[in-house]
Formats: sequence, structure tokens, C-alpha cells
Amino acid sequence: MSNYLDHPGSSAPIDVAVVGAGPSGLMLANLLGAHGLRVRVFEAGAQLIDFPRGVGMDDETLRTFQAAGLADEVLPHTVPHQLLVFVDAKQRDLARLAPPTAEFGWPRRNGFVQPLADRVLLDGLSRFDPVDVVFSSRVTGFTQDDGGVELEIESPDGPRTERASYVVGADGGGSAIRKALGLAFEGSTAAANWFVIDIRNDPLGRPGAYVCADPERPYVSISIPHGIRRFEFMLKDGETEDVAMNGEFVRRLIEPLIPATAKVDIIRRRVYTHHSRMASHFRSGRVFLIGDAAHVMPVWQGQGYNSGIRDSLNLSWKLAMVLKGQAGDRLLDSYESERRDHVRAMIDLSTRVGRAVSITNRAGAAARNAFFRSLSGVPKAKSYIVTMRFKPMPTMQTGALTRIGSTSDPSPVGRLFIQPTVTTRAAASIKLDDALGPWFSLIAWNNDPAAVLDDDAKWQLARAGVRLVAARPSSQLHWNERDPDASVLVVGDVDGSLKRWFDTHSESVLLVRPDRIVGGASPAYAASDMVRAFALAVGAPAATAPSFTAPVPDHVPAGRPA
Repeated sequence: MSNYLDHPGSSAPIDVAVVGAGPSGLMLANLLGAHGLRVRVFEAGAQLIDFPRGVGMDDETLRTFQAAGLADEVLPHTVPHQLLVFVDAKQRDLARLAPPTAEFGWPRRNGFVQPLADRVLLDGLSRFDPVDVVFSSRVTGFTQDDGGVELEIESPDGPRTERASYVVGADGGGSAIRKALGLAFEGSTAAANWFVIDIRNDPLGRPGAYVCADPERPYVSISIPHGIRRFEFMLKDGETEDVAMNGEFVRRLIEPLIPATAKVDIIRRRVYTHHSRMASHFRSGRVFLIGDAAHVMPVWQGQGYNSGIRDSLNLSWKLAMVLKGQAGDRLLDSYESERRDHVRAMIDLSTRVGRAVSITNRAGAAARNAFFRSLSGVPKAKSYIVTMRFKPMPTMQTGALTRIGSTSDPSPVGRLFIQPTVTTRAAASIKLDDALGPWFSLIAWNNDPAAVLDDDAKWQLARAGVRLVAARPSSQLHWNERDPDASVLVVGDVDGSLKRWFDTHSESVLLVRPDRIVGGASPAYAASDMVRAFALAVGAPAATAPSFTAPVPDHVPAGRPA
């Protein structure tokens, strides 16, 4: 059991209180637990939600399950490389999304069953003694001071108080935490509601996800794991939730898609409203918002769930650094500055796609169909759609990063690093993230990182627990002359993916963050200066051993802030 005295940045019995046991809150608790922090999750409900919810998991989210040590547990509840097809009323293709690549270590599109994935996250918390979940416990209020947050809890045993160093609101779109902070939830709400139905023993059985842009009634038909078929139908004016829940209404909806003779075993149904909203701030003092509490978006790119998981990953390692005294509190400000633009891009994309799908005017639908068919006739445009290059990727301009020493244009700093399969002297085949471990890594291509860094930079990295990695072609894996120090991990590039990445960038040394964002990049000769600049960017405490105040060079490339 962890003791709070082990955490210099904490002055409370709980390091982090998470409000809400949805996917974002549970993922955050797993990641914080892996960093050795004391976490308590408060959930107002008596159990996990079992509503029909997310069905699309992207490569970044699977990579985060991997970071949490739960990839093997969630994979049985996924369909890798799930096809997504947009069709017209006559089932003719408008656009087909089938990205073949897996540059981040996992398929870019995966069908999944969210209640089962949430269960994986909940069960994963049992690995950590200082982490627990308390159901039927509603946070009714809180007060902040310089040392922490006092929470008021209403539970079956009566009211009580709990104290935490930080609080994270993961309590959904109607977040009580956000409302208590007085933060606006700015944006818009779609005019039409959607009716979601999950059917057991899939009567169609056809794999893939199909979005039918039928102006009469747009709908979605999706195959998800374990023989479940998801239907989503747009409701028309006057079709209320009471109407939608009527058995005869449901029969009329699905009859054109499933023969009347087929057995239909409905296991879940629910009416949803699509919102495009974002909180005015993601942080207020010692309280943070993640997932739907911070932002909501239409379902059309499946990015609501995935965006919340990105929030959890981004915030987790920063809370760990601050609570362990490895960084200053201002590092936590970078959570919002790094996530906000990407969330906005995802909301805008999802909203645009939703508007295109939901056209009910026949002339407008015909124009939309003609536009998409014209794109299919242009090879580059078709490839752009098929490979999902339209999906916004994390591209951070400010935050916990430095561009000191970075000379490529565009810079790799602030972007997600690739994850190929590599080999090490201990493992013949391993995903790069698993070889690196869950914390920071400094990767040097074709060099011993310990040899290109000065003593001050090496001390800074050692103090922060940064792993030194020598990346080289796998043909050189067992070459022993001038071998790196035993503390340096030697990684062999199996299929040339790492070399191709370094072929296209002038930087040969990378500081990779726990969320696999490149935090700093430079040629070998500037690596020590880059390390010091990154330490300053995260507010690392002043050095007490070899000087940490070595000067940062003033040769910052134009347009590249430190």
C-alpha cells in the first residue's frame, strides 16, 4: 500500500479523486494506478452503465489499453480492421473507409462492445492496492484550497467527506462537476434524435459498419463482436422517446432490413441526442474535466469515446509527475492547451459528417451523392478517404514540449510517434511501446545515447527515470564492439519502419513522452540542449547534483518556440 509521504506533491490521503466510472475515468484510474498513485473513483450509479454506447475504437485507444497493460484483455471484444461504408438509399457506395496501415501498432478502425471494454477497465483496477471504486456514491459538492480538494459524498451509509490532492470530473455530458465549477458548455445540439437498438444473435451476420444516407430515414447498421447487430435510426418530428420504445414502432423500423420471419432478440435500446459542445475550460484550480464532461460530439467518426481516452492518457502522466515532485504545477496547464485544438477538430469533423448523413431533402441528398461519387473517380481523393487521412491527428504547438534543436519542417515535436514491431536482445518480437516501458524514453538512431549526451543531461534523465534507447537495424542487434552501457536498451528495427521514419527527419534523437508524443527532437550534437529545454518546459525542479542550469542555446529555429 502506497503512503502519501512517498508523493512529495501530495498533502491529502487520496492523490486523485475521479468522479465517474465511465471509460475515461476508469482508464485514468488504471494509468494512475500503474504510476503508483492513490486513486478513488466515485460513481453515483450502483454499477457500470449497460446502455448501447460506443462501437468504434481507434488505434490510439488500443495503444492506450496497451499502455495500461490491458490490450490482451480487451482484444476479445473487438473486430480489427472494421470496414466502414457510407451508402445511398439503394445501398450503392458513396465512400468506403478501409485503412490498411497500422503505423501506431494497431488497426486504425476496430468495432467493439463498450460495456465489455468498460468491464475490462474496472477489473483492471484490482491490480493496484491503492486504487478503488466506490459505487452508489454521489459527489454533491467540493471546496478547493492550496493543498487539495474537500469532497462531499452522499452514499447509502450517509454523507461523508473525502480529501484529495486533485479531482477529475469524468461524470459525462451532464457533468455535475463542470456545473459546480460554473463552466460554460458551448456549442450546439442536433435537431433530430437517434434511436439505438442492439440485437443479439445478429440476424444479418454481415461484417462491417454501414451508414445509409437515405433521405427518407437515415440509419446505421453495424456488426459488433459476439454476434451483436447495432441499428441506429434517425427519428422524425413527433417521434418521441415514448413512441420509439413502442414494440410496433420498432418492428416497422427494422422490417425493411430484417425479414419478418427472422428472430429478433433486442437486448438494449435507447434514444440519443447528438451534441457538439466543449467546456469553456478543462481545468479550474485543482479540478479537471475529461471525456464527455469536457466535450461531446456526434457519433459519426466514433471519436467521442476515443477522445475521452486521449484525455486520460494526456493527463495521467502529468498528474504523476507533479504528485511525485518531478514537475511543477504549471505542467498541468498543458493538459488543456494540448487537448483543446484536437478536440475541436474532432467535433467539427463529426458534426460535418453528421450533417451530410442526415440530409432529408431529396435534392440535397442527390447533390451530396454526386459529390462523393465524383471523389471516387479521383485516385488521390479516393485514397485520402479510404485511408482515413482526413482524421485529425494530435499536433501540438504548445505545451509540455520543446522545439530547441528541431530542424525538420514540419517538426516531429508535438506529434505521435510510430509503433513498429521491434526486436531486443531479450525478445525476438515485441511492440515498441512494450519494449520502452510506460515512462519517458530518449531514443537515438544509430548512436549510443549515453555517448552523445553530456553528464548534466544524463543526470537529468536518470533523475526523471527516462529510459535510454539505442535504435539500430536489427542486423546490428548483437554487434558487441563499443556496446552501450547495460542501462541502455538496444532495439532492432525489424522491417525498416524506424529507419524510414528517421530517413524523413533531420532529427536523430527523440524524447518520447509516456503518451508517445514526441516531446523533443534534435540532431545528436544538440541532444543535451534539447533535454535541458524539455526539463524547463515541464517545470522540473532545480538540480541539486550536476548543474541543471546549463544554458539553453539561443539558436531556436524561426517559428519554433521552446
